[in-house]
Amino acid sequence: MDIEQKQAELIEYFVKQAETHKGSSLSSIIIEATSHPSLFAFSEILSVPNVVELEGTESSVYLDVLRLFAHGTWSEYKSNAGRLPGLVPDQVLKLKQLTVLTLAETNKVLPYDQLMQELDVVNVRELEDFLINECMYAGIVRGKLDQLRRCFEVQFAAGRDLRPGQLGSMIQTLTNWLGTSDNLLLTIQEKIKWADTMSESDKKHKREVEERLEEVKKTLSLKADVDFRGLEETYFEPGGVMDYEEDRSRPKRKRVN
Repeated sequence: MDIEQKQAELIEYFVKQAETHKGSSLSSIIIEATSHPSLFAFSEILSVPNVVELEGTESSVYLDVLRLFAHGTWSEYKSNAGRLPGLVPDQVLKLKQLTVLTLAETNKVLPYDQLMQELDVVNVRELEDFLINECMYAGIVRGKLDQLRRCFEVQFAAGRDLRPGQLGSMIQTLTNWLGTSDNLLLTIQEKIKWADTMSESDKKHKREVEERLEEVKKTLSLKADVDFRGLEETYFEPGGVMDYEEDRSRPKRKRVN
């Protein structure tokens, strides 16, 4: 089963669980969902009416926890730990995994120093083990560990839930991208048209050169034929031959001593 299919099934399961529970009984559902090793999306659970109704109640801190796992990071939890419930080890691991995804959203080269600070990791070996065993093996990121440059080069990262207000900026980014793509397509089409025009021009020029070459060949051939005929008339006309023969038959004069 691929990651996307499993995610969809888990989301459906926890949504149904949230729909059948109310009030404080939802806290266990939220803890279970945020601890599950294969679940990394929580917006559908957040939108369940029973969960939304936790706002302003004694159990609202669990709504805050769910929001944290949907959009937040480990650093944000530490900053608000005083007003939030303590996290179990599986939740801590999950939130650190999600933190890596958040960092990978905006940077494809993540320095080790930044990762160690964000994840509360004390050394490079522990960091690399975490990235390999808990992130890459889990299928949420792919990349290359560069020990020489002390960085993680991200090749792929799973997406997180959209933050409030993020949809608008994403739509704007996509709109800008579409505009750039349209302009690029027009430029490519113009280049193709120009190339076709130049190709036709080159073909026309080649035809003209070949035609002129043929004309020159014909002209040279005609001139050579005319010159040959002139020479033939000069050396082989009857009068010329007779004069030569007469000259040979005429007796030579004797020399007088």
